[in-house]
Formats: sequence, C-alpha cells, structure tokens
Amino acid sequence: MILFDTHILIWTLFAPERLPEALKTAVDSGTDEIAFSAVSVWEIAIKSQIARHGLPATADQVWQEAVAAGLKELPVTSMAAAHVARLPLHHRDPFDRLLVAQAMTEPAHLYTVDRSLAVYSELVRIV
Repeated sequence: MILFDTHILIWTLFAPERLPEALKTAVDSGTDEIAFSAVSVWEIAIKSQIARHGLPATADQVWQEAVAAGLKELPVTSMAAAHVARLPLHHRDPFDRLLVAQAMTEPAHLYTVDRSLAVYSELVRIV
C-alpha cells in the first residue's frame, strides 16, 4: 500500500503536474493500493482555520476529491496513535509524526517531500 502525505495528496488532486515522474509511474502501475489518511484531512482543516494560505481546497473538498479519485481512506487507529510515543523526536510536527506511525503500523509506504522523515523508517519514500 502507498500512503500519501498531505503535500502529495494535494498535488495528486489539485496539481498533478507537480508530481515527480517516478511517483506517477508507481501510482499508474496499479500494483499498490493508494491511500490517504484522515490525518491529512485533519491537518488541512486545522491549517484552514488558522488562515494558512496556499491551500487549494477545504478539508471537505480534499476528502471528496480523494474519494472520487478512488483513493482508500485510512482512519487513525489507536495502535497508530500510540505508536507516535515510540518515535524519536527527530521531527516535531504532530501531523507528520502520526502519518509516519500510521505507515509503520499498517504497514504502508509513506510518500512525502519531507526529507527529515526518512530517518524514521525504510517505509518512508522521499519524492
């Protein structure tokens, strides 16, 4: 399974031209199920509320577009939430830390642009 972080999810839905060719190839191959997390929708909702600019859509729109695109929605499990406590504090963003924990507990390959997440697991794929 491939799990998109929030940046990759937004680019996939609203700016696919920004996706690297290697990621497009992995997605188009159809060998892996493609998923997005409730964490990303939550992150967009929070950042929209505090007036973070640059978001192309609301949390509702992102969720609707992701479902319409056939992406699998991953809920946040208690196991993933508890796993956050086992992660070293290499990175302090709570959304990213929960996405890493979710990838590790599913398991799934987390595709991200955030190079600082690579230290957590071989499941993190930098694009």
